[in-house]
This record gives sequence, C-alpha cells and structure tokens, in this order.
Amino acid sequence: MQLSSWLRLLFALVGSVLFIDGAVLIAFKKIHIGTVLPLLLGLFFCVYAFFYYHIERFFFYHFRLHSIWRFGWLCFWIWLISLGYFFNYLAENNSETQTTPPVRAIIVLGSGVENGQPSATLAKRLDRAAPVALAQSNAKLVLTGGIDFGETQSEAEVMSSYLQQKHHIPASQILLEDKSTSTELNLQNSQPLLQAQHINIQQPIAIVTSDFHTLRAAAIARKQGYRHISMLGATTPLATRYNAWLREYFAYASGWLLDEY
Repeated sequence: MQLSSWLRLLFALVGSVLFIDGAVLIAFKKIHIGTVLPLLLGLFFCVYAFFYYHIERFFFYHFRLHSIWRFGWLCFWIWLISLGYFFNYLAENNSETQTTPPVRAIIVLGSGVENGQPSATLAKRLDRAAPVALAQSNAKLVLTGGIDFGETQSEAEVMSSYLQQKHHIPASQILLEDKSTSTELNLQNSQPLLQAQHINIQQPIAIVTSDFHTLRAAAIARKQGYRHISMLGATTPLATRYNAWLREYFAYASGWLLDEY
C-alpha cells in the first residue's frame, strides 16, 4: 500500500483528532467502545503515518505477513463502509415526533450518571420526557437504570431527583426501576412495575431514549411484547453524538447475536 506525503499527513491529522476525541471523553469517564476505539484507531494512524517507511520496509521482507497486513486493510475499509451506511441509516431514521398520543405510561431509558447527576445524554432524555409527563399527569413515569460504576445512587434515583427538582414532576407519578444495566433489562424489569399499577404492556406506552437509540429500543420492546409504543427521541449532545453512534453500531450487532429483537 503506497502513501503519498499528503496522504500520510491526512492519516496523521485524522489520527490526532480521533486520539484526542477518545482521550478527552475517557478522561471524563465516558469509557465504552465508542470512545476507546477512536483512541486506539487514532494512535494506530499516527504511528503508521510517522513510521510508514519502516513499516513498509518490514513487510517488504516478510511476504506472508504482508499478505495478512493487506487483508487487514481490506477488512478495515469494508468495515468503514458499513459504518458509513449505518450512520446514514441512523440520520435518516431518527425519531423527531413532537406530539405524543395519550399513553398509560412513559418509560425513560437510562444513559449514565456522572458525579451524582444525569449525564448530558440522560438529561436530554429527561427533558424530553418531562413535558409529556406534565401534559399527561395520569400516566405513570417509569425511570430505569441501576447503579453505575463509582456511583452510590442508581440512575433511576438520580433521574427522579432531577425531574422533581427541575421539572416539578410529582413523586406520586414516578416509578423507579433501579436494577437494570441494559436496554433489554430496562424494559423487562419495568413490566412488573407496570402490572402493579394495572397497566398492560399491550396498552399505549411511550418510550423515551436518545434519537439514535429509538430504532433498537423499539425492536427490543416489540420482541418483549410491547405493542402500542410511541418512541420519543431526545437529541444527542454534539460532543458525544458520533461516539454514541459508533457504540450503537456495535450494540446493534450484539443485539442481533443475542436475539434481543
């Protein structure tokens, strides 16, 4: 694989951006494949651009390894194309519904807690759910999420405090599901809470999540028996948007392998 000087420079620039992006987000405790992978890819691109001639010389004298090296690049470009298609799919299918039909319950899916406060992504979800909950005061508001690493309160408890303090949602309207650690468990563990309130999962229910996550969450919900769902997508903060989309790419794949939908 031949690289001109400008292409080497491009690799170095892209690598630097990816590395800094991953490093900054990881420093803020956002540690997942959507941040770790850019960090590693960025480091690889920078090293490859800087030591290009040494690397190519090594593979010139090791033919079998060179074949593996070229095959690895082929796999990378195929993966990158598939990632591009996935990003385009998310961009075209994000839920932008602004009105919500009458529902019996509103389920808000968790998305991380930072220092006892909702993450920026989770705050967007809560801000998306609050007007609906206030407009439909008879609908139960189910807040989902267990205890994150390094935290002392569950996501559900933090979400409840946020909604009561910022949006003045009455505690009597809120139900806490504070054990789950995934979308599948968010929805599964919410069912007994709904049943205790005489709410059937085949009745109209709104599910609030991030815009990029509505498709997968809807598929998981339908697999579990939810029938009349309204998906409400909250905008994802730009600073973490594409890292979240990258994470969702692998989440889609794992969900398919685990038969979640």
